[in-house]
Amino acid sequence: MSDNELGTFLRTWRESVTPAEVGLPAGPRRRTPGLRRAELATLAGVSVEYLTRLEQGRDRNPSAQVLGGLADALNLSLSDRVLLRRLTKEADGGDPLVCAAAPPLSRAARPSVRAVLGRLEPTPAVVLNWIGDVIAHTDGYARLTGPLGLLDAEQPNLLRYLFTDERARDAYPDWDRVADDLVAQLRHDVPLRDPYVAELADELTVTAGAEFTDRFADLATAPRRVGSRLVEHPEAGRLRLLHETLALPEDGQRIVVHLPADDATAAALDRLDGRRPGALRAVRPAG
Repeated sequence: MSDNELGTFLRTWRESVTPAEVGLPAGPRRRTPGLRRAELATLAGVSVEYLTRLEQGRDRNPSAQVLGGLADALNLSLSDRVLLRRLTKEADGGDPLVCAAAPPLSRAARPSVRAVLGRLEPTPAVVLNWIGDVIAHTDGYARLTGPLGLLDAEQPNLLRYLFTDERARDAYPDWDRVADDLVAQLRHDVPLRDPYVAELADELTVTAGAEFTDRFADLATAPRRVGSRLVEHPEAGRLRLLHETLALPEDGQRIVVHLPADDATAAALDRLDGRRPGALRAVRPAG
């Protein structure tokens, strides 16, 4: 087993990607298989010297931003991005206990909050913690989002689903707007140095690349607390939903409630819930 698996991974991928695959001319007298170090370094936004140190195992602690740039430049798949991140953690001696001194991240809803959810049935409603983990939800929310794949993970997370699950692109016709909102919420609602946010941001920097990092670096975009969202549902068709956010500041949580914004969506949600038509009424957006 090589003691420089990270460097071997990067070098193997660099040598397997052709210039044409990344939009570069092949050029005459090319003796290097795949990309030259200088070419990959330029595409990833790092120096040739630093890339050389990584490949030779003389630097085993690259930042998430460097890994994200390399993953984007090499057009890595999600599974290969996850492997790249794992190899980096292993090369650096494993995951640091970055959250040891931080307040614990809640992944459970209080009984009274769950009682509120019960009263909201069958309306789609979910309890989220400050990094977007789904910690409780109504049955109506499961019927809405389950077929989209959002709840498939052992610990569902809205940002991880949105940026790394291909089904999210089909589920949200206005994907860019949803991504803007969720990242702005992560960026603005929690102290920048929160270790849980930092850990999730590092993960998504590698697994999602520039689509996440560009948004995370944008301080000008403010999160929208209310608004509408389109959902392309495999069973109910296109849905137009309003969402209201109810903050639970003492818990570091929020309840997000989804309501039908038109009669067609209300009828579609009734069908999903097995209710008679007209049981759920549309809420007209202001203006």
